[in-house]
Amino acid sequence: MNLKNNVVNAGDSPFISDCALKDVTLPNGIRLRAAVMGTGRPLVLLHGHPQNYLTWRKIAPELSRRFTVVMPDLRGYGDSDKPEGDAEHRCYSKKVMAEDIIQLMAALGYQQFSFVGHDRGGRVGHRLALDYPDRVDRCVFIDIAPTATMYALTDKAFATRYFWWFFLIQPAPLPERMIGNDPAFFLQKHIEDQLKTPGATEPEIFADYLRCYQNPAMIHATCEDYRAAATIDLEDDRADSNKRIVCPLLLLWGEKGTVGQLYDVIATWREKAHDVSGHALPCGHVPQEEIPEKTLTALLPFLT
Repeated sequence: MNLKNNVVNAGDSPFISDCALKDVTLPNGIRLRAAVMGTGRPLVLLHGHPQNYLTWRKIAPELSRRFTVVMPDLRGYGDSDKPEGDAEHRCYSKKVMAEDIIQLMAALGYQQFSFVGHDRGGRVGHRLALDYPDRVDRCVFIDIAPTATMYALTDKAFATRYFWWFFLIQPAPLPERMIGNDPAFFLQKHIEDQLKTPGATEPEIFADYLRCYQNPAMIHATCEDYRAAATIDLEDDRADSNKRIVCPLLLLWGEKGTVGQLYDVIATWREKAHDVSGHALPCGHVPQEEIPEKTLTALLPFLT
């Protein structure tokens, strides 16, 4: 199969200058939307819930001066395909989503790359680094502790602050119908509660997040993403409990956010990786939107 034939130009990003949008049909049949810009070593930036590639808009232009920056929309999110979930939630497991990224980068001509993942994107990155250690040369995870650790240490504070971890995993169609009744309200409250820097998500960016989020297929996909995290992903983690991330791992987290306040982030990842470093940043859950300059200052020495 000539993978290059499965890469289609989808125009230019309306929000990031000199950034091309590409629709890439993978060998597994899934079509991912990816934003690509710059030249140099390949660098994947992978967003979380409830964003899309635009979460990187404030730092991607500077990174593109040194790297070929690839910003996919995860399956189920943004303008990527949103397949129906399956009974075991395997379709939205982090193993499967990690395989998407491997296939995407191969289709774009890259066998090895560096990786930065925020939120759900970081959880995909965890699986990516475990399953494909020869393909990822360094990783950055932003504002996460390991999924299994966070569930194992659940208490009232965590369940209250991260209630959607327990709401979205309820059997379909309960959360889908409740969110679908007023997706703009749910999305607005979610972003307002997570970000601690007013105005960090501009109205036009929120409008694009909402354009995607009000699609019933994306609402279902996000629920399936979290259902997978609470089921099949935990099974995969247990099966690979002896594995460790071998590439260097940098952790960044918001000192004003839930992860930074409830967990010793470095300690949680030292149980999962050999080479761990990192520090807190003066923000909430989304450093790349809240304090982009400080985020770049933390990223560049590690990535270069």
